[in-house]
Amino acid sequence: MRHVLLLITATLLLFSCTKTTEKADTVYLNGLVYTVNDDQATAEAVAVAKGKILAVGTSTEIREYIGKETTTIDLSGKTLTPGFIESHAHLMGIGYNKLEIDLMYVATYEELVAKVAEAARNAEPGEWITGRGWHQDKWLALPQDAVKGFQIHDALSAVTPLNPVYLAHASGHASFVNQKAMELAGIATLGSENVPQEVDGGEIIRDELGNPTGILIERASGLVSKLIPKDTPERAEKALELALQELAEKGITSFHDAGSGQEVIDLLEKFKQESRLTARMYVMLSGRQPELVDSWLQKGPLVDPDHLVTVRAIKLNMDGALGPWGAWLLEDYSDKPGHRGHETMPMQLVGEIAEKGLKHGFQICSHAIGDRTNREVLDQYEATFAKFPQVTNHRFRIEHAQHLHPDDIDRFGALGVIAAIQAIHLSSDRPWAIGRLGAKRIKDGAYVWQKLLGSGAVISNGTDAPVEPLDPIPSFYASVTRKTLKMEPDGGYEPDQKMTREQALRSYTLDAAYAEFEESFKGSIEVGKAADFTVFDKNIMEIPENEILNTRVVLTVVGGEIVYQAD
Repeated sequence: MRHVLLLITATLLLFSCTKTTEKADTVYLNGLVYTVNDDQATAEAVAVAKGKILAVGTSTEIREYIGKETTTIDLSGKTLTPGFIESHAHLMGIGYNKLEIDLMYVATYEELVAKVAEAARNAEPGEWITGRGWHQDKWLALPQDAVKGFQIHDALSAVTPLNPVYLAHASGHASFVNQKAMELAGIATLGSENVPQEVDGGEIIRDELGNPTGILIERASGLVSKLIPKDTPERAEKALELALQELAEKGITSFHDAGSGQEVIDLLEKFKQESRLTARMYVMLSGRQPELVDSWLQKGPLVDPDHLVTVRAIKLNMDGALGPWGAWLLEDYSDKPGHRGHETMPMQLVGEIAEKGLKHGFQICSHAIGDRTNREVLDQYEATFAKFPQVTNHRFRIEHAQHLHPDDIDRFGALGVIAAIQAIHLSSDRPWAIGRLGAKRIKDGAYVWQKLLGSGAVISNGTDAPVEPLDPIPSFYASVTRKTLKMEPDGGYEPDQKMTREQALRSYTLDAAYAEFEESFKGSIEVGKAADFTVFDKNIMEIPENEILNTRVVLTVVGGEIVYQAD
């Protein structure tokens, strides 16, 4: 009996000595790891197995997970964070922006006309010429014959007599078209019947004689955009390929698509089945397509167990943007007396869709830039929550939350409404936005990130690409400096509202994951979570702020797979 006991003891000792640590598929060593996990804020190394995080710790500790088949990546001091999540942008718009005329960086009207003229020389007669990205407030100067703050179409029409032209404003809330396009759309000129032509929820800008200038605001753009031929499936696939490539290069591992239709969802599903999807997608259904919304409300959300294509949100576009004076305000624009912007959808629609959303498990994401729109949306949300007190995890959002009345700021936290901001808008818009709103409204309620955080609200961050470039680095820079990308002014605009670097990182990772109900799956570097990482060549959490804009993404990892590696 004693021999048997000795044999059992020896066997147990042998087993304990030979037991090995689970081996990783990949380990990342010698880095600066910011986990966004309060229990272990920083580390040096991470081990990954089967697309999930296996261990987090020092390089010495993580070396224990290296086996014969393990890939070892030496970060050599580079910074690794949870994968960045773009929480408000337009996926296909990013891709199409690469297939059309990119007007984001034109500095004058003359430069815009030259770009269109070049495209016209290569186009067949009658072929549509399209582009996006112009913004008159960012030009060096407006043309002398400008009307109501916008250029007129004469020079554009002169270089495109045979081709209709449609150029979307950078904000997406206005367009600029030529004479040929207006003729096709039946937009009346002086001497025609029914002048001026009214558009519900929009405006055709006209000169003092009544002639259209080529500028279409909000829903008036649809008079022309509906005439543009539908894309071919091949062109749509190419646009998606280009968009995904851009996401990977910019370190984006997850993407909140702010308003799409069934054709985009179907294309994403196709790319998923073909293993061509290199970022995780959270799709908001476009509220501009009521039949689409109704059909999804009937069948319920699509929550993907693979965490690649999820559809459980509805996007409602409730006002315009500040640039074309379309944001809906409580008081007149400072630089346009008598004008307060546009309600682009009936406000009661928010309450109607919100009730259906709570009943059927959909999140509601309402575009609201002006202070009146934000107040009205919050009123609709609050009334809906009161009818469904049993639903406490709704995570309804306001997209942009850009200009708020001081009385409404604390309501975000009190109601549990997420503020889905785009910090880069401050860098781009603040220099001229003060002209729209005046100093007091800017100080009291515009881009008030610390006030929102102080209310207890969750802030998710993004870029609204292609309104702004997709790159999260400029938006991170704007979050923590409140400066333009020219690093002005000293100290930043309204500096008391700067985010800390920790808050900014969280807004792009864990809180952005929370905004899509995924914080238990991704958004921080913790054991068991998705191995989604962004690796930067500089330590964005500690370098001097004037070096942040020189930071580059060197590695993007989704589910443990490298989807981008810099040369």
